Amino acid sequence: MDIEQLRDYCLSKPNVTEDTPFGPDTLVFKVYSKLFCLCNIEDFRSANMKCEPEKAIELREAYQSIKPGFYMNKKHWNTVTINDDVDDNLFLQLVDHSYDLVLKSVPTKIKNSN
Repeated sequence: MDIEQLRDYCLSKPNVTEDTPFGPDTLVFKVYSKLFCLCNIEDFRSANMKCEPEKAIELREAYQSIKPGFYMNKKHWNTVTINDDVDDNLFLQLVDHSYDLVLKSVPTKIKNSN
């Protein structure tokens, strides 16, 4: 997995935008303006993704490369190290989970306005 693959995958999802609100080094992907994935552009080694709290604990116990979210709410976010013990397929599944979780939290009124 490289940053271009992640970028293409995230931007292929409906209503996703990218931005750098935390500075030029941090690429952020949002669905309906709500953050679901972020990573360092220059030193792409990991990505932070939202996760259901119980699933986050299970993943951290099962995979050495999944840790509580760096600089994030550790209950709801994981940092997943790229190309470690998480293969590309699982990595993309975690992106999907994060996207779906955040999308589910977007009010229907906002979804219907687009």
